[in-house]
Amino acid sequence: MSISTENMHNTPKAGAQETLQAPLLNTYGARFPVLFVSGSGTILHDDQGKEYLDFLGGLAVTALGHAHPGVTAAVTAQAGKLVHVSNLFWTEPMAQLAFRLREITGWGRTFFANSGAEAVECALKLVRKWAGPERPTVLCAVPSFHGRTFGALAATGQPAKQQGFLPLPAGFAHAPFNDLKAFEDAVDSTTAAILVEPILGECGVVPATPDFLQGLRTLCDERDLALVFDEVQTGVGRTGHWWAHQSYGVLPDVLTSAKALANGFPIGACVAGERLADAFVPGDHGSTFGGNPVVCAAALATLDLIEQEGLLDRVPELGAQLVTGLEKLPGVRETRGLGLLQAAVLDAPIAVATVNSALVHGLVVNAPAPDVLRFAPPLTVSPAEIDEALQRLGSALAHARHADVEAGERSAAKGDDREETP
Repeated sequence: MSISTENMHNTPKAGAQETLQAPLLNTYGARFPVLFVSGSGTILHDDQGKEYLDFLGGLAVTALGHAHPGVTAAVTAQAGKLVHVSNLFWTEPMAQLAFRLREITGWGRTFFANSGAEAVECALKLVRKWAGPERPTVLCAVPSFHGRTFGALAATGQPAKQQGFLPLPAGFAHAPFNDLKAFEDAVDSTTAAILVEPILGECGVVPATPDFLQGLRTLCDERDLALVFDEVQTGVGRTGHWWAHQSYGVLPDVLTSAKALANGFPIGACVAGERLADAFVPGDHGSTFGGNPVVCAAALATLDLIEQEGLLDRVPELGAQLVTGLEKLPGVRETRGLGLLQAAVLDAPIAVATVNSALVHGLVVNAPAPDVLRFAPPLTVSPAEIDEALQRLGSALAHARHADVEAGERSAAKGDDREETP
């Protein structure tokens, strides 16, 4: 594979990744050697004309697939009328989206930001303000992922991601995910809130057990704590409900959303129930671009189209089809997830090699762990596309397993040579 820069403005005419990386901070390491130039639905096209099935969905972002005409029309229309004013004034798309979110959650008042991490930061500030200075601690899960800004990073239960940025902000404690007793034991007089993902996304698609989430709700009620659900990855229909917590029948006090909310346009939302909403007063929080009218128009179109096209009803059946197919593939030890957020746990640490091979076969997935593959295709994916993706994944797995066996044999042979050398 090669990368062409023929149509890139002011970039050297060279395909080397090093050339493309030169003006960028090195935060993503070696990107895959593919330059995507267009997409339609579940299909992506690179600059060489090759087609790919996108079963990662921009990391659970493109719920309606690429270049959905309804979203494109909404964005184009709004961009032709009004792109930005400050939050000192009202715009129709922002106000309409706030009402729409209240409609699909059934409760709450919203603050608009530009990303999932910013939505989490808003939630953290809100629970701190609500609980007061005597209760500054937010209890989070190990492992978890809430973002890379300082507060969200401190909440994240992965020490490896925190290295190099210490000391992090104080006021965070952690307990093992799905271990209700550990959470109960970790609560003390300084605890203000519990922050968890209903399904761990970046940590390999690990669903919470119903008893765990229901137990956290009871714990928060008994100890006067706020329950915050990070639904940045799990929300907007991904699990077959608007929000994953609706699958569990457990209501949070605060909800964060982003990713799929505007089908690829940058937005974040922190929705707070009435119990906490009044803690914020004017001046407590803000965002220059939060609630941008073009982005809010994209989000309104996204929510409307998901509803109009009946996509929530399709998700359980499509997810079951994906799971059934994954479980039949050699090398898949188990599956886990909900709806169209699924993971395949492999019987060997060959996930990265499988991702690379899948790309050659025209399939986009990713590896959140050495033995885990993650799948988050658009909610518009067809049964035929799922079947085709499974076929391509089977070829990629076979190639990766074969390469792993060969590498093991070479390593064993070298070991034998060393043992025979005096």
